[in-house]
Formats: sequence, structure tokens, C-alpha cells
Amino acid sequence: MKCCKKHCLTIFGRSYKHEKIFWTAFEKFICTQYNLENYSDNNRCRSCYFVKVEIAKMGKKNSNIVCKFGGTSCANAQNILKVEEIISSNKNRKFIVVSAPGKRSTTDIKITDMLYTCHNALMTTGNCDAIFGQIAERFLAIAHDLQIGNIQLILEETRQDIYRHKSLDFTASRGEYLNAICIAKRLNLPFIDAKDIIFFNEQNTLDENRTYTAIATKLKGLQGAIIPGFYGTDVKGNIKTFSRGGSDISGAILARGVNASIYENWTDVDAFLVCDPNIVENPQKISKLSFQELRELSYMGANVLHADCIFPLIDTNIVINIRNTFNPNCSGTDIVQVKDTQKTENVITGIAGKKDFTILHIEKAMMNTEVGFVHKVLSLIKEENISFEHMPSGIDMISLVIESKLLQGERKVRLLEKIEREVRPDCLKVIENIALIAIVGHGMQGTIGSASRVLQAISKANINIRIIDKSSGELNIIVGVNNADYAKSIQALYAEFFD
Repeated sequence: MKCCKKHCLTIFGRSYKHEKIFWTAFEKFICTQYNLENYSDNNRCRSCYFVKVEIAKMGKKNSNIVCKFGGTSCANAQNILKVEEIISSNKNRKFIVVSAPGKRSTTDIKITDMLYTCHNALMTTGNCDAIFGQIAERFLAIAHDLQIGNIQLILEETRQDIYRHKSLDFTASRGEYLNAICIAKRLNLPFIDAKDIIFFNEQNTLDENRTYTAIATKLKGLQGAIIPGFYGTDVKGNIKTFSRGGSDISGAILARGVNASIYENWTDVDAFLVCDPNIVENPQKISKLSFQELRELSYMGANVLHADCIFPLIDTNIVINIRNTFNPNCSGTDIVQVKDTQKTENVITGIAGKKDFTILHIEKAMMNTEVGFVHKVLSLIKEENISFEHMPSGIDMISLVIESKLLQGERKVRLLEKIEREVRPDCLKVIENIALIAIVGHGMQGTIGSASRVLQAISKANINIRIIDKSSGELNIIVGVNNADYAKSIQALYAEFFD
């Protein structure tokens, strides 16, 4: 029997460079499912028949939709009922990832932040009952209003587990865990603990083989499930969390694992916006973003979606769709792997930025002839465990742009002393209170005058540009201005490209 690996990979949307990882996981699942005793060459060919059976069952295109609902969407029972309506309105919305309850108002505190406080209290005083009591009250109110029965026993078990584990990651993950249990009870769907389907390797990155095998096994035959986001299991069997906002990553992993047609990410805004609505009133919505554009905009402060959530979906045809729980009829923003630049309406797609950077400006005559000069400077920065954002340079000068929070107190003094001692610069300047603004868009590729329009817009606003950095791929232009000119610069850029 001819092996059907290539056919299988095509069906599931995996590219050839991921074939080994995918096939190993899928073959293991098939052999386990059909009780094949070993993985000999003979069985590998025999397993192809059963692979074809599975593919025939699933059809060439999977209609399943994976949904992730964020903290605001799950902040209280009233919002969770909206989540229930959204899920019920489309039978293909089967696998649901949920965050911990977020803020109910601007003065409220997110459950995850309360759990971090809970862990801190436990480690400093040996007791966290007071803060955990407040967390329990939130969940008891949600359970009461959802009419799902008494969850007191689950809460008590969770409190005891927090004391037993004394782990920051374990404690921080309990918001998603408890919320998923409540929502599963309300929707009468199975609760699948993320610790049983998402696994990290020794490098604390995703163990793809183990994760996707577990997802295929645990979710097989289910017509739906509720899964907590934000965490998984490390190689020692302990709970490990992603970085904050990591439920977005959990949703992406699940979407790939079940070969979803769409990954819907439900939040509290209608779409990804061109820029911060706190700076520009009613900015335009972005109908379509590429993965690259998302990475650039998210990294520079556009925080609708975690920048790393694209990685599980690379080399698939799965679309990320940003939607608003509180305005579900809005089509939102589609985030795709590759965007057709020929259909781009605007030269740029979006504008984002962050304040509070510091520039270390180093000048030294004949710097360009000194082999290893830049390496020496970067080694000194590495010794202090400091990362840098950008490094504009001239023939006798370089500038390192670093987040100001990384250059504080003794650390800053040590680094400057090391640079003076090891590099012996003619001039070393520290320029503080700098804001970086990213102008991002595939439409700039091959478009004459894009950079000129950026500079002219800021110049017309009577703003001095402190640094400029432009990628050779023409995806983005970074400008640095004084913190005080940050909002004014974004307003000027928006007026130039979108008004």
C-alpha cells in the first residue's frame, strides 16, 4: 500500500518543513487509536489505511471554530451569558478557551492580578486566606448568577492546592481553571484541563509532538469542550503559564490541534484599530492584517492580541478573527498569514507606539576601523541582562535604544562605568524620555515617498525626530520623539495617511 503522508499533510495544511513533527504525532495517534502494536515499516504502511479512514470522516475541510473569550468577556455572569449566546448562535463553535474574569469596571481588579497578590501574601506572610476569600467571593457570585450550583468544594480544594504547591504559575493559573469549570457547567459541556493537553519541553517552549497528540486524543469524538487558557504542564509535571495575555496563545494551539477553519478571538473592541482611540478619536478599523503586521503593531503597544499567538498557526490556512463580545454582529478584523498587497487601500496599515525609552549615544573617532567595537558594547549590555530595541548608527557613532525601566539605579551606573572603562568613547550621552512610534504596513513596499510622508507629517506638526529606523523589508518605519510629543506625532501621522 502506498504511504499517504503527503496526502495527509496536505489535508491538514502542514508545510513540508513541519512534516516530521506533524507526522510523528499523528501516526502515534492513529496507531494508538487502532491498536497497532508497533511502529515498524510494515505497520507504518498499514496505518496509512486508517489515516485515510480518519480523513474521510473529517472531510477535506474542518468546519470547527475555536473561540477564545477574554477577561472582560468573562468578567461576570452577565457577560458570560453573552458568551453563551454567541456560542449557541453557531453550531460550529465547539471548542472554547476562556480567560480568568477581568475587570467589571475601570476601578475593579482582574482576578489574575488578585492571584498574583495571593501568591505574594503566601510567600511573605505564610497566609493568603484574606485575598483568596475575595477571589472566592467573585466566583461564588458568578456561580450563583449562572445558576450552576454550589462550587464551594472546588474553591476549597483550590485554596488547599495553592498552599500545597506554593508556585506562582500554579496560583496565577487558577483564575482560568475556575472560570472554565463554571462556564462548562453553565453550557453543559465537558471541561478539559489545559494541563492535560498543552505541554512544554525542557526549553520551556511548546512541546508540539506531545501537545498535538494529546489534543487529538482528548478531544476525539467530543461535540464541544471548555478549556482554560494561559497554562499547560512542564517536563516535571508542574503547571507552567505563558506570559500575560497567553490565553490567546492557548486558543491558537487548540485551533491548530483541531485543524479549525477559524480561530475567533472575542474581546471588548469591534476590531483592530489603526491607532490608539485614546489619542485619535474614532480611528478607522482595520479589516485585514497579516501575521507580520500584527507582530509589529502588538510589540509596539497595540494590545488587542498577544503577539506570539501567530506562531502555532504559521504554515496553516487558519484565519484569526478578532470579534467583539458586546457587538457580535460586527465582522471584526481578519488576521491572515499573507495579505494581498495589491488590494491594500492604504499605504500603511496601522500606527502604534510606546513611551519611556532611553538612548545611549556613543561616539568614538575611527569606530568603523575598530574590529569588534559593536560586539564589545553589546557584550557589556548582555552582562547586565539588558535587551535593546534599535541601534541606529553612523561612521563614528552608535545609538542604543533601551526601555527606560531596564536602566535604573545601580544597574544604569554599572553599565555606564563599564562602557567608559572598556570602550573608552570620546562621548557618551544618555538621552531619556523618548517615545518610539511604529508606522506599519505592507503597502509601503515599493511605494515611493512613504518615508517622506512620515517625516513631513511630523515636521509639519513642529516636532523634532530624535531617531529614525527603517526595515529593508519596507514593512515598518520607526521614529523616536520626545515623550511629550508622542500623542501629537500619532495624530499628525493619522491625519496624513487616513484623514
